Amino acid sequence: MSSLVANGLRVAVTGAAGSIGARLVGRLAASNDVDAVIALDARFIDPTHPKVTAYQRDISQPVEDVFKEHGVSSVVHLAFQLKPGRNREAVRRTNVGGTAQVLQSCQAADVDHILYLSSTTVYGARPNNSAPFTEESPMQPVRGFQYAEDKVATEPLLQAYGLDNPNTHNTVLRGCVVMGPNSDNFITKAFSKPLLVSVLGTDPQMQFIHEDDLQDVLELCLKAQLSGVYNIAGAGTVPYSDIARVAGRRSLPVPAALLYPLTQATWVLRLQGDSPSCGLDMIRWPWVANIEKLRRETGFTPRYTSRQALDASTLAKLSASHT
Repeated sequence: MSSLVANGLRVAVTGAAGSIGARLVGRLAASNDVDAVIALDARFIDPTHPKVTAYQRDISQPVEDVFKEHGVSSVVHLAFQLKPGRNREAVRRTNVGGTAQVLQSCQAADVDHILYLSSTTVYGARPNNSAPFTEESPMQPVRGFQYAEDKVATEPLLQAYGLDNPNTHNTVLRGCVVMGPNSDNFITKAFSKPLLVSVLGTDPQMQFIHEDDLQDVLELCLKAQLSGVYNIAGAGTVPYSDIARVAGRRSLPVPAALLYPLTQATWVLRLQGDSPSCGLDMIRWPWVANIEKLRRETGFTPRYTSRQALDASTLAKLSASHT
């Protein structure tokens, strides 16, 4: 680690135009331990720091030429389609095929460290599950929940890469829903809706991580060249019902026997693009993860609880809606 810090890290970030990637690029560029940041995304990126070099590239295509040209030592792979798509195979090609291509490019360019942001959704949400999940818990994603299924499909690619390249460091962070002033996901989008639907008779505990804590742990993993799989979330949990309350929205509990077919029908008929009915499992059953391994091995403790992360995001979104 000392030689890397002395020479300066040269980090490539895929998905650099996203809310997490853009903030990470800025943070790394401001670090004295980082010499160069290579920002890659299918969308245009306007670099705002002399350390940053941006490329508009699709990760489904090889990028080893970029890695080699800039002597990239570490890659943070964030590029991933979270929103479910109508064309399942196209989404899989982006998520799973894109990850495989990034790994091939890393191998061709002799990259030392790969940091991959996975998700606690890999554990699945179902009644009477074994939550809180540890990193050793089986990955059993909700069937049809595209994001989780693709995360489960990509993690073995990282594992195989590590076995084939034993001198590299590979970090998999399984994160929960990211919240904060800049967050953009299915929970924050709900703040702009007139009401929040729930499954009647259920109120699962939810975990959130503040965007600043996620940035801290990403930077920690890079500089420490951490290897292994780690859950990450803010301390504590928040009942799903509290999301509507803190956002100042009405809650509409609907019986499962009605809500599931209605959600599926509106998805099939393209009346809504949020999720097919399988996504309701994620707000019906718990999928809480245990975060002690990261704390035990690194001493890292999130600054914000799950409740504080939710509050920070809610306040920001409501403030923006009133300006």
